[in-house]
Amino acid sequence: MNCINSTDFDSFWQGLSPQQEDKTLIAAVQEIIAAVRREGDPAVRRFALQFDKASPETLEVPLETIQAAGEHLKQTEPELVAALEVAVGHIRGFALHQKAQWVNFEYAASPGLFTGQQVVPVQRAAVYVPAGRFPLISTVLMGLIPAEVAGVEELIVSTPPLEHGLPDIRIMAAAHLAGAGRVFAMGGAQAIAALALGTQTVPRVDVVVGPGNKYVAAAKRLLFGEVGIDLVAGPTDVLIIAEDAPDLIAADMLAQAEHDPDARARVLVPSGTLADHVVQCLEARLAGLPTASIAQASLDAGGLIIIYRSKEEAIRIANTIAPEHLELQVADPESWVPALRNYGSLFIGKHAVEALGDYTAGINHTLPTAGSARFTGGLSVRHFLKTLTTLRCTPGPGYNQACQAAERIARAEGLMAHAASVLSRISP
Repeated sequence: MNCINSTDFDSFWQGLSPQQEDKTLIAAVQEIIAAVRREGDPAVRRFALQFDKASPETLEVPLETIQAAGEHLKQTEPELVAALEVAVGHIRGFALHQKAQWVNFEYAASPGLFTGQQVVPVQRAAVYVPAGRFPLISTVLMGLIPAEVAGVEELIVSTPPLEHGLPDIRIMAAAHLAGAGRVFAMGGAQAIAALALGTQTVPRVDVVVGPGNKYVAAAKRLLFGEVGIDLVAGPTDVLIIAEDAPDLIAADMLAQAEHDPDARARVLVPSGTLADHVVQCLEARLAGLPTASIAQASLDAGGLIIIYRSKEEAIRIANTIAPEHLELQVADPESWVPALRNYGSLFIGKHAVEALGDYTAGINHTLPTAGSARFTGGLSVRHFLKTLTTLRCTPGPGYNQACQAAERIARAEGLMAHAASVLSRISP
């Protein structure tokens, strides 16, 4: 755990080693993609035997098995099913409000010149759901529900098989609850390749979304262009801006740190005294935490406490870090919001705990990491929608003016066929 003064932040931040491309990993993923492109299902099964816990002969999970998983969970864990239903309601409600922002329109740019937009969903989308250290049941909902609200016709889930050859029963049950049409027992880079390229039994999809390990992330990056993606997710991170309540700070830092040794939990505090109290609370909470070894490794590798001198300085640092999750545990948090612009999700006030965003509040938990919140947001309905533009024209002065202007620009660019094409439409 590092503790620094804000005056040292810039040099500390610049001194962090940028993540280097792992050439061995990239080469391995390229080999996987090439094999899946060449062989299809046999390659997927071969790599599953190498990397996953099982290599099922049939990649697609039978529909009756998925339905049975849903019924089994209702009988054995009714409280979990009830919790998932709460999450589904909130996620769907939020997605519906997002969808309402994407509308068809047409307007007259000038007399006779009508430009418009048609919002059209992709036809087939896949949600990749990791199931390594933790089975991410919530990721099923976060991916499927926005796609369903967007109007995607075919919804697919891909998740690694366990030793018995089927995915985690809770993941299958969540897929059934959220309306997945098909589920495939595939994990890793080979799953992303199969979905992006199509195989003998796996349909080629238009968009693949969802988090994953570094092999999954590399496959998504390498296949982008052949398939749409949400984002390339790295290790998760949180930044907390706080003025007091060290135990709450520690609780939220550990909630992030327990994900992975590469996860990053950071906090901005106004005094060294509060920083010391945060460290004490972290130690106390770690003592009874089942995932303490993971969380401790995360804190040792990248935990950070920054002591800031002013609100303006804290805001500048937060915008520089561009965290995936940004918590405001401060008095009058609303006054901080307008100046904060780089984050995946913002949690306003001490009651807006980040874990609610992970599970049941309705906002999406697939968010930009590694500072990419500087230029993008998280997974949403928009990732499953295409905004297609339209042009409709009728002859008249406005139309003629636009044609004449286009002709002049085309000649300036040296594209004489463009110019002639436009001129051929103008009435003498």
